[in-house]
Amino acid sequence: MWEIIELAGWTIWPLIMASVGAFAIIGERIFALRENSVAPKNLLPELQAWLAKGGITKETISRLEQHSLLGQLFATALSNSKYSREITKEAIEETGRSVAHQLDKYLPILATIATVAPLWGLFGTVLGMVHLFGAFTNSGHDVALFARGISEALYNTAGGIVVAVPAMIAYRYFRTKVDGLLVDMEQQAIKLVEILHGERK
Repeated sequence: MWEIIELAGWTIWPLIMASVGAFAIIGERIFALRENSVAPKNLLPELQAWLAKGGITKETISRLEQHSLLGQLFATALSNSKYSREITKEAIEETGRSVAHQLDKYLPILATIATVAPLWGLFGTVLGMVHLFGAFTNSGHDVALFARGISEALYNTAGGIVVAVPAMIAYRYFRTKVDGLLVDMEQQAIKLVEILHGERK
């Protein structure tokens, strides 16, 4: 492995750092975007049971805020339940923007890595080609320098692709997952608003 890094030249180091960052983000997002921790399916039925027993209390709202991101939406709905349906929905939408921001955390960085890695690999390839053509002189050519230029060009091209492809796949997967979670949370929040305003049982 170290031999490959040496042959690829200094331009491979940013790609290695980018790959470490990408895989760290992927691991963190896999853990953070678990459905049970973001929008658990049983939270709305549990909340209905709490409301049936004791109504809306500060303790209930506090427990919801600490429970999950969906719980934050529910806590906002309960805090604004005394107002009209429109005001309650506006408050939920405002909290929803904050929740969406938390779900999107690090995804722009992952997208940037997926976009920039091939370009950086191309930059390394160009430098390799420069070294390659530099091997030719009036008196002949330097075989070692020629081989090094080819190695540098190919390893950087491959490195850029190897970093970019998993990063882009992961970004698209997380982007779809976040969109699905947001739609699900929106639907559950609307159900709660309807329950609080007597439009649904």
